[in-house]
Amino acid sequence: MSPVLPRIDPRIAEIAPGFRAISITVAAGPLLHPDVARARLARACESLLASRPEWGETHFTAWAEVFRRFGAKAQRTPNSAQALYQRVQRGGSLPTIDPVVDLYNATSLMYGVPIGGENYGAYVGMPHLTIADGSERFDTVKEGIIIQESPAPGEVIWRDEQGVTCRRWNWRQGVRTRLDATAQQMWFILESLPPMPLEALQAAANDLVEGLLQMMPDARIAQHLIDTRA
Repeated sequence: MSPVLPRIDPRIAEIAPGFRAISITVAAGPLLHPDVARARLARACESLLASRPEWGETHFTAWAEVFRRFGAKAQRTPNSAQALYQRVQRGGSLPTIDPVVDLYNATSLMYGVPIGGENYGAYVGMPHLTIADGSERFDTVKEGIIIQESPAPGEVIWRDEQGVTCRRWNWRQGVRTRLDATAQQMWFILESLPPMPLEALQAAANDLVEGLLQMMPDARIAQHLIDTRA
């Protein structure tokens, strides 16, 4: 199994000084215990309603500032972790979607960290965090139909050699690389800014890996720290 080592555009350090991430590569095994994810998601929602990490609010504030720097309106398009928080605060819980998706959503809620989950088997080349020029193509769903759109010039995007896989950094995932429990090659990216301690980022990654191994004991998993300050 070759690890997924995403490329980070050097310009990202100007927009988000101190950005760190953990890349998790998974060769999936048979899904033997899907209920693990449902239970973790329920616990995460309950925990969020009771308390939040002491650095959680400042982490979201930092993400909002980063989004503003590349022209996104943070209130309209919050980072993915904050979007989950807001849904739980409004409704008290999240609906189950898919065991793997539920698991990484649960981890995102517990630790207040944006997490992307991707079907790496659908990728063309290595993931690349970069700044859009506006010509890239992104597949999304509108009124039940898959359509193509383009990011705004200057927008931070994740992409591969074929096109955009996630818009506005971690706001909206594309259709082509969308993950579910049937994927044989999975890739997760946990993204943090300086208010989130490195120890908390590592704990979130370890928690996600533990959950994946509980659900798929035969999975092979590797993780790597991506640090733009290095």
